[in-house]
Amino acid sequence: MEIPYTSQSREDTGLYNAKLGIWLFLASEVMLFGALFSTYIMLRVGALPGYWPHGLLNIPIGTFNTAVLITSSVTVVLSWNALKLGDFAKYRKLQAITLLCALGFLGIKSYEYREKFGHYEVWLKAPITVKHGDKEVQTDRLLGHIEHNGAHPFFWKTQTLAEKKVEAFKFEPDPFHYMMSAKEIAHARKESAGHEHKAIEIKSADVVRLSAFVPGHSTYFAVYFTLTALHALHVFGGALVIFYIWGPGAKMWQTDRERYINRVEVSGLFWHFVDLVWIFLFPVLYLL
Repeated sequence: MEIPYTSQSREDTGLYNAKLGIWLFLASEVMLFGALFSTYIMLRVGALPGYWPHGLLNIPIGTFNTAVLITSSVTVVLSWNALKLGDFAKYRKLQAITLLCALGFLGIKSYEYREKFGHYEVWLKAPITVKHGDKEVQTDRLLGHIEHNGAHPFFWKTQTLAEKKVEAFKFEPDPFHYMMSAKEIAHARKESAGHEHKAIEIKSADVVRLSAFVPGHSTYFAVYFTLTALHALHVFGGALVIFYIWGPGAKMWQTDRERYINRVEVSGLFWHFVDLVWIFLFPVLYLL
């Protein structure tokens, strides 16, 4: 028995089954991400001045990853167009670029995660004087990197200092803190580029709290990892579907071309949605 409307459009909707199904699925995805974005906005607007981290994400890397995803959207459209024109070889080449872009995006995001896991914030019992950019300021909160016995410890927390009996550790402060404005942070980074940052010694007894930039660090990083990890799962899932259609599922091109083209179109619609989510995520998380 042949399933109706797998290739041809329905009379009532003007859509074939898979296309109708993907639009319904994307509607549920809009509600999912819409709820998460709305939650983020409420938390961000309600945060006290100076308590919401900003300037801690790598904007150039985020910008490059945005360009990678936009490029993949272009190749998805061009590959579908190549199939409509009957050029299967061109379709395979273009979708191969799409898959490479997906792998590149996930690889860069993994690098960003690792960078965050090696970055720390220290809350001190009493303020100390440190140089931020071209200013000396009194602060009881420091951002930067830890070196202990020549290694960067991942996932250190306050209790870890006691567990490992660490009496003191070397801390290399960033040239900025997130109570600066975005302009001041950019200036401080520019001024410190190429200069060796002087490490300071911090005694464990003077530490109130120590945390890497992991979800437990703050509400901001909890939101950051939730949204970006969920998005990365969508990228991975979309890439798997595209790979199957591009590889093992390509046999359908010989038996039912119209249905195969429809499959490529449906996977492309999901991919465009994934790209669109990132286009919203990038400015909200990286720039605001």
